[in-house]
Amino acid sequence: MRLRYLNLSAALIALICFFMPWVQVSCGGVKETMSGLDLARDGHSSLWFVPVFMSGVALLGIVRAWRRSARLFAVGGAACGLITAYLMNRERLRNEQVSDLITPQLTGWFWLGMLAALFVAISALALLFKRARVQPDSAVET
Repeated sequence: MRLRYLNLSAALIALICFFMPWVQVSCGGVKETMSGLDLARDGHSSLWFVPVFMSGVALLGIVRAWRRSARLFAVGGAACGLITAYLMNRERLRNEQVSDLITPQLTGWFWLGMLAALFVAISALALLFKRARVQPDSAVET
């Protein structure tokens, strides 16, 4: 039960971090930041999947639809967490490949969101394996 609440909390943290500053550029006294939302609007359209997936996991966790299909919730949560972490990692790699005079830096909000997305995937897999361990196969011994 606690694992489900941790999964839900991590999904909400990743969702909130999408709207916080991810990238920061500073030169002299001027600072410019861009959030995940700004990056998605700026042509990195695959980042729109981050809030969609994380809000889907959070909504399923809140509605408690997972009780009826715990395996589906666990597999879906793991897939959404891994896809979100992949998209965020791709954004990280894109920022590292910039060879301009002023290089952008990733903020702590980006890293918190990335860790939360990974935790969503890990906790969903733990829910799946915990459920499989508790409910053995329905083989009947004679």
